[in-house]
Amino acid sequence: MVLDLNRFKKKFCLGILFLGFGLSAQTQFFSSFDQTQIAYSDEGKGEAVLLIHGFISNSAMWGKSILKKELLESGYRVIVPDLRGNGKSDQPENPEAYQNDAEVKDLKSIIDHLKLEELHVVGYSRGSIVLAKLLIKEKRIKKAVLGGMGVDFTNPEWDRRILFMNAFDGKTNKETQGAVDYATSIGANHKVLHLLQKYQPVTSLAELKEISAAVLVIAGDEDLDNGNPSDLKNEIPSSQLHIVPGDHNNTYKTQSFSTKIIQFLD
Repeated sequence: MVLDLNRFKKKFCLGILFLGFGLSAQTQFFSSFDQTQIAYSDEGKGEAVLLIHGFISNSAMWGKSILKKELLESGYRVIVPDLRGNGKSDQPENPEAYQNDAEVKDLKSIIDHLKLEELHVVGYSRGSIVLAKLLIKEKRIKKAVLGGMGVDFTNPEWDRRILFMNAFDGKTNKETQGAVDYATSIGANHKVLHLLQKYQPVTSLAELKEISAAVLVIAGDEDLDNGNPSDLKNEIPSSQLHIVPGDHNNTYKTQSFSTKIIQFLD
């Protein structure tokens, strides 16, 4: 086996960093295309990997994962934003702030802001929905991971999206009450969550076929919440599918999820 000295040095230095300072990252901000302030962290050096969080969540979800830690240990630069309406980013309550793929424009803006010539991107759950649209508009992405997602989001009248849109507008049922209660418990803004669902990006099946980046579709073996991931894989050229143990809420935290993604990126 040939020892990669550069990667060894990166791992050694990062290991000292983790021992001395932990895994917390300083929050930075930039003004997006419409002056909305977007919060993000930027750690490590090397090839850039952007991580996109899911619904009723923020960048902190990746701090609970093995993936972020192992990406840094493997010598990657890891960039983790709070999508608008979430976490420490601005949370405007006007509908116009979420229309016309505003979140996708934010991600393009952060790529411009950091002057990235190329990068990899990992999305999970709703983060994968936003990423799918970004892949249509952003050719600097070399590899992308769509996690926890099937093909159902390609339907502009997707019943699950409408269900949660209505739930955060006060129209709950047995399926959505738990999510609403959780959002309340963490102090999430229900009006913003309603708008995020109402104006969620939609990527058509025809658009998926235009994706030029290499794509990994990955999901838990107990996760069909958003449709069948194998159907999503079949719609994207240059894509592969990997199923790992887990359900929708926990797969992204697992070792197998992290291992497969790093193998794909490497």
